[in-house]
Amino acid sequence: MLYRGEMIMMMKQHLVKDLRDIYTFAKTQHEISLSGGTPQACLKAIEEKSMLEFKNRNSLLLGIRQDGSILFQSSRGKRLDAFPDRDAMDLFNKNFRKNVKEGFTTFTLEGKQFFGVYKYNMDWNAYFLRAEEFNEFYARSRVIFTTISLVIGVITLLCAVAGVLILRHVLKYIGQMTQAIIAMTRDKQMGILDLKDAQTDDVTFLGMSFNSLSNTISNLLQIFQKFTNRDIVVKAYEEREIRLEGAKHELTCLFSDIKSFTNMTEVLGTEIITLLNLHYTQVINIILGHDGIIGSIIGDALLAVYGVFPGDSARQKSYQAVITGYQIHDVARQIRSQMIEMRERIIAEKGSLTPEEERVYEAVLIDVGVGIDGGMVFYGNIGSHERMTNTVIGDNVNSASRLEGLNRIYKIPVICSEYIKLDIERNVPETKLKFTEIDTVRVKGKTEGKKIYWPIPKENMTKDMQRQLAIFSEGLAWYYAGKWKSARRSFERCTLPMAEVFRTRTASAECPKNWAGIWAMDSK
Repeated sequence: MLYRGEMIMMMKQHLVKDLRDIYTFAKTQHEISLSGGTPQACLKAIEEKSMLEFKNRNSLLLGIRQDGSILFQSSRGKRLDAFPDRDAMDLFNKNFRKNVKEGFTTFTLEGKQFFGVYKYNMDWNAYFLRAEEFNEFYARSRVIFTTISLVIGVITLLCAVAGVLILRHVLKYIGQMTQAIIAMTRDKQMGILDLKDAQTDDVTFLGMSFNSLSNTISNLLQIFQKFTNRDIVVKAYEEREIRLEGAKHELTCLFSDIKSFTNMTEVLGTEIITLLNLHYTQVINIILGHDGIIGSIIGDALLAVYGVFPGDSARQKSYQAVITGYQIHDVARQIRSQMIEMRERIIAEKGSLTPEEERVYEAVLIDVGVGIDGGMVFYGNIGSHERMTNTVIGDNVNSASRLEGLNRIYKIPVICSEYIKLDIERNVPETKLKFTEIDTVRVKGKTEGKKIYWPIPKENMTKDMQRQLAIFSEGLAWYYAGKWKSARRSFERCTLPMAEVFRTRTASAECPKNWAGIWAMDSK
C-alpha cells in the first residue's frame, strides 16, 4: 500500500508538473494570439507540445469549455466533440462556482478509467485537464500487488482491532481540527482551533502550535491589507504569490489635491501630518465604500481608481467616482466647520487670537480640488521581485491630475472629462446628475483640446441655478462661435464662479485670429 501510495503521489506530481508547464505555454500562446497569431495555430501548438511530453499510449490532455465542448485535444485516441463524462463536467462547474478552479478528478472515457488534474485557464476560458489511464499506469505494479495481497490481508486483520483502538485514542481531536481548518480554507480566513478539554499530548501541542501560527499570519495579513489594495490581496491569496504583471483595463481615475498646501506646511510644520490623517481617514473610507482603490498618496495628492472589481462596480465606476468627489468636498467642509467652531470657542474663552494663532487657523481651513477622467490604462504591479508596488499608468491618469488643477481656474468643486459624462449616461442612465459643459481646453503638454464638464447633483439644482446655467451655456455658445462681445454680455449676467474667467478672457471683446474654440493652458 505504501508503494501504491507513492506511485499515486508521483503520478499526481507528474501530472501537476505537466499541467503547469502546459498552462504556462498556453498563456504564452494566448499572448501570441492577441498579438496577431490565429487561435487555431496557437491551439495546435499546445497540442503538439503536449504530445511530445507524453510517455504512455493513453496519455491525455484536453481543453474543455464550460459547456463541455472540446477546445483542443492531445491524445492518440479518436477526436472528441464534447467531454463525455457529465458527472466530472458537473463537478468542474460546481467547483468553479465556488471559486475552486483546480483539483484532481477521475472520469471515464471510451470505457476506460482515467485519473487527472485540472485547472481553469482564464485566458482561454477553458479547463485544462491532464490525465493518465489507471490500467496503463498500474500495469507494472499489478503483479506485485497480487503476490503480496494475501500477506497484507492477514497482517491487516491481526492489527485492525489494536490499530483502531490506538488511533481513536491518539487522534481524538484530529477530526475536529480538520473540520476547523477546512472551514478556514473555505472562508479564506485564519482562525483559532478549539482545544477545550484536550489532553496533554502531541496532537494538542500541534493544535497549540497551529493557533500560534494562525495568530501570526492573521497579524501579517492585517498589516498586508493596510498597505495593499483589496484586489491584490485576494489574488495573492488565490495564487499564493504576487507577480510583476499587469494589463490594460478601462478604468476611471479620480485625482484629489489639497489647495494651498505649501502655505499649510510652512505654517504647521510636522503638525500637518495630523491634519492630513484626519482628512485621509474619512476620504479613504469613502473611496473604499464606493468600490474604489487607492492608486497612490503623495503628500496632499491622492489618486483613486474605480472599475477594478467586476460586475456592477465596473459599470458604475465613473458614477461612483463623481459621488466620491462630492463626498471628499463634504469631508473638507466638515473639517472647516470643526475648525471654525474651535476658533469661536477659543475667542469666547480668551477674547481673541494672536497673529500666530490666526495664521494657524487660516492654514487648517482645508479645501480640495477634484478632477476625474477615465479610459484605457495599465493597471498592475511594477518594480522588482525584491520591492514592487501596485500602480496605474496612462494618459488618462495624467489627465485627471490636469483636470484637478483646473479647479483653481474655474472655481467649481468637481471637473470631469467627456469620457465620464458618456460613461455615466451609458451605464447609469437613471443617475441624478446634470453635466454642464464648462470649456474646451488644451492642457499643458497636450496637442488636442478636450471638453470639460461640471457634474452637478440634481438635488443642488435650484431654479436660480438652472437659470444661471442657461445664461452661462448661452455665453459659452457665443464664446465658441468667436462672438466674444455677445459672450461677455452673457457672462456678465452670470453669477456662477466659472463665469469670472470668461469675463477676463473676453474683456477685449476681440476673438483671437484662427479661433477654434480651444483655450490653451500655460501651466499645470
